[in-house]
Amino acid sequence: MNSGTIQLDQGSGGRATHELVEDLFIRFLRNDYLGQMNDSALVEVYGGQIAMTTDSYVVDPIFFPGGNIGSLAVHGTVNDLTMLGAKPLYPTAGFILEEGLPVELLSQIVASMGEAAREANVLIVAGDTKVVPHGKADKVFINTAGIGVVPPGLKIGGQYAQPGDAVLINGTMGDHGMAVLCKREGLAFEKEIRSDAASLNGLVAQMLEVCPNIHVLRDPTRGGVATTLNEIAGQSGVGIRLFEEALPIREDVAGACELLGLDPLYVANEGKVLACVPADAAKAVLQTMLRHPLGEQACQIGEVVATDTGRVFLRTRIGGHRLVDMLRGEQLPRIC
Repeated sequence: MNSGTIQLDQGSGGRATHELVEDLFIRFLRNDYLGQMNDSALVEVYGGQIAMTTDSYVVDPIFFPGGNIGSLAVHGTVNDLTMLGAKPLYPTAGFILEEGLPVELLSQIVASMGEAAREANVLIVAGDTKVVPHGKADKVFINTAGIGVVPPGLKIGGQYAQPGDAVLINGTMGDHGMAVLCKREGLAFEKEIRSDAASLNGLVAQMLEVCPNIHVLRDPTRGGVATTLNEIAGQSGVGIRLFEEALPIREDVAGACELLGLDPLYVANEGKVLACVPADAAKAVLQTMLRHPLGEQACQIGEVVATDTGRVFLRTRIGGHRLVDMLRGEQLPRIC
């Protein structure tokens, strides 16, 4: 870890972020819950289990095709709880507002949060508002927390992937990151690239009805699919093999990535779930995903293996293999 000053890539969700978390935050705040390193923490309360999470949203621009910072904050909080199999219930929202922010813009953001919360069937039950002088923030930042209830018997987390598991995803990769970047940079393509931001609790609930023993659920946000799968491989002590021909990437997203020199495997998503599912249940889970509006392009993109522990490999179309490492550096700052 850089011992001098915080660098931008330490917020990327990639290797620099992990080093910062492990070398500083885990070092001083270590406990069994935090040490699990999942999207939310599973804690025992009066004989039951609840999931708790927190997140902050600093996306630039604050409005982008497919959403804005407000709806994104709700979707992201709901999804972090959902990745432990929890039923999300009660998010909170704290606002840091820059002096001079137009009230009409803030009204649109809060209205979209309300709409997203209703769609996800959650209640925003508490909040906070701070205003800082002009130039001390960039329009608006939002911090959230959330709790949800985990049904008895569920055991889901990044540490539970097993050799033989199928790796499933509910649709195309990289949509959110490229939608934000194209809006930020004023890039125009023949067809507008839209964010995939959505709350996944309804989809995941149906997946768990079919297979309550799904091993891992993760939403591949910062650092994309590649970084998230590296996290799972490291937590579980397994290898993961991806199939290049199976990776779902929209043609316009692939074209934009090629133009900008980016790899879609590392571009952020905000409406996607990666699932490590026992092989004997994978077909049924995949069929369930395909029937849901948020899973119409679901597919299997890889498998968990016992070899090459802690690493992810891509089997190419011509039969070769290449290492898919965790994100290094900062590809797309402020995409969530």
